[in-house]
Amino acid sequence: MTQTHQHTPHDHTHQHHHGHGYDDGIQAEILDLDAEILAEHTASITAWLPLRTAPRRIVDLGCGTGAGTFALLDRFPQAHVTAVDTSAGHLQLLREKAGARGVEEHVHTVRADLDTAAWPDLGTPDLVWASASMHHMADPGRVLRTLHELLAPGGLFAVVELSGLPRFLPENAPENRPGLEERCHTAADRLHAAHLPHRGADWGPMLTTAGFAVEGERTLTVHIEGGGDDAIGRYAHGSLQRFRGSAAAAELDPEDLAALDELLDTDRPHSLLRRGDLSVRTERTVWAARRP
Repeated sequence: MTQTHQHTPHDHTHQHHHGHGYDDGIQAEILDLDAEILAEHTASITAWLPLRTAPRRIVDLGCGTGAGTFALLDRFPQAHVTAVDTSAGHLQLLREKAGARGVEEHVHTVRADLDTAAWPDLGTPDLVWASASMHHMADPGRVLRTLHELLAPGGLFAVVELSGLPRFLPENAPENRPGLEERCHTAADRLHAAHLPHRGADWGPMLTTAGFAVEGERTLTVHIEGGGDDAIGRYAHGSLQRFRGSAAAAELDPEDLAALDELLDTDRPHSLLRRGDLSVRTERTVWAARRP
């Protein structure tokens, strides 16, 4: 399933004053922009889910700042969502968004590390949603077995995973170091292979092993033209800024690092925020698995 969208430029302002760490703040901004820019994509996933009836109790695992939570409430406005994350800052932002949307009575946040053996009480949900969170689990097999027991009989588990981080620059950019972004991704992939071995995994067999019946799998390719869109520029800037601050950046040669710093320098004429040739290119796969 391929979706190609033209994203209309408009003004966006995100201000966070919650005292969480620098990297946590950048991640919150990226999550907010991801939710905004890929809203139609996320809505298409919630519409595709093979649900027998509208779920009343939903758990959003690794909810971040609420992209999945609010997409699910848009689709199922009578539902109640338990949003679970390890970040207090992200959960605070999610609660503020719920209040601004007038759905705070439908959202309950839980701060928890699901890699621990003792899980908090998450009720008996009809639907569990896990978007870009399962690959972070140290022992995903144990988590899947726990979720199988958690779900109501006949309940659905939706796993959404990304094949890689989004691309933004044309292949021949920047002009002084063509292919820079791909080299950044290669370095990041090597780092992730060591620390996040389940990223890019085929979750179908693991779901079956845990006792689920996989009822559907769909891959969505997204290509959104930016055309100078402010939000896409900031999404690209935040994503590459995070890479620059990671250990993977040390794998780049000095010329690549200098070119990357030029892209990230908001005062430079070739800054990511000033480019009119950005786009968002990404691919995500969703698995829908039922507890028999």
